[in-house]
Amino acid sequence: MKCKTNTDDKSCLQICEDSTSDDLQPIAEAIHALLGIPITIRSRNNRGIRMERGKVMDRDYTGPILEEVLNTNKITRTVPVEGPYKGKAVAVAPIRTSDGNTIGAVGVVDLVAALDILSMFKEYPGIFDEVEESKKKLQ
Repeated sequence: MKCKTNTDDKSCLQICEDSTSDDLQPIAEAIHALLGIPITIRSRNNRGIRMERGKVMDRDYTGPILEEVLNTNKITRTVPVEGPYKGKAVAVAPIRTSDGNTIGAVGVVDLVAALDILSMFKEYPGIFDEVEESKKKLQ
């Protein structure tokens, strides 16, 4: 599907393997607003965004699991051994074209993987506050 182009060129959102942090920011903001947990996103050929607590923390971000998903084209749920989410359960999914080609990856801290939610909150104490803060903004 092609977007109708307006004179301001801002009424359409399209992403591709060369999308930049600026291109991906609206998607990151939407997912982060919905879930209220940390999110990362990048395209195949450019680093992307890391968002926490309603703010972009890094505009030149990649992580080991984002990289893995770009290479495997498979959803991955794991615990990274390096990076800002070291030791935290994460879920990362490929962003695919209609042909199934991976053009990017998006990841979140994976609360579902935490068998003991209270233990997860102890490991990442800010996540409870972040989720509660997001709930308040939606009300």
